[in-house]
Amino acid sequence: MSKRIKALIFGTSLLISSSWAAIDTFEFADKQQNERFRTLTEELRCPKCQNQNIADSESPIALDMRAEIYQMLQEGKTNQEIEEFLVDRFGEFVRYRPPVTNSTLLLWYGPAALLGAGFVILGVILYRRKRASIKQAQANAAHLNSQEQQQLEALLRQQSQNKSES
Repeated sequence: MSKRIKALIFGTSLLISSSWAAIDTFEFADKQQNERFRTLTEELRCPKCQNQNIADSESPIALDMRAEIYQMLQEGKTNQEIEEFLVDRFGEFVRYRPPVTNSTLLLWYGPAALLGAGFVILGVILYRRKRASIKQAQANAAHLNSQEQQQLEALLRQQSQNKSES
């Protein structure tokens, strides 16, 4: 029984120590520099992790990127210079919000174009169905004899009067 408890304590201590290892201990000159670091690391994507920013990622490359950002902040680089350096090094993938360029037009406006095309197609389908049902009703009305047409017109008049009364 005591072996199980020792194993449990040992396993728990390993988990705790590994989670502590992922915490960065960067010292900043002021709160503004700390805020810039936090903003940059939250706005940039980890190249290894599919959809995780480098602030939350524990991958080795994210650790290196955070260290690089820290170093560049200490050197007095601007946010734009830091972003451009990381984009040059890792590609546009590291940006969550890539700029609008010729190569990203489809990314930015493609979903809206597809949604608009879907509404146009839906409108055309509904219009054609309505037109087909009107033609079918006219074709059916053409096959009625005079007595049936009079009955139909009387029913339609009665229906329109009922709608106008209510």
